[in-house]
Amino acid sequence: MSMKQIMVIAVDDSAPSMYALEWTLDHFFTPFGSLQPFQLIAVHARPVPISVIQLAGPATAEIIPMMEIDLKKAAGRITEKVKELCKKKSVNEVNVEVMEGDPRDVLCEAVDKHHANILVLGSHGYGIVKRAVLGSVSDYCAHHAHCSVMIVKKPKNKE
Repeated sequence: MSMKQIMVIAVDDSAPSMYALEWTLDHFFTPFGSLQPFQLIAVHARPVPISVIQLAGPATAEIIPMMEIDLKKAAGRITEKVKELCKKKSVNEVNVEVMEGDPRDVLCEAVDKHHANILVLGSHGYGIVKRAVLGSVSDYCAHHAHCSVMIVKKPKNKE
């Protein structure tokens, strides 16, 4: 029996991320029933508290534990959302991993760690200015991930 190929999909709390997951399940999993060609690994890059608040000074020490709790809760919600959507689409085998750090690095590390064949990302559709300021995770991964990268865009008419 041949080993299934590995598909890593980036997940976060955004609508583009959940759309990308649903689109991927509909096109790569559901039509194949139990003969699904990929092993699905959903990866959530959890921000490091200090990178979220970017403060200095004595107040930071008090804020970090609260941020940590909020980030863990958010990661738990995202994990549950992913598992529920997969279950709804009859995909019972999904691993959800939460890794701390910058999404660009986390996703490329996950690709290497799992020897992924493909990385799937949702497109946030940021304009040129926002993308220049924030940096595009999908642009970075397309250039640095050691596998094929698929960017799922939500059609304009499906708002």
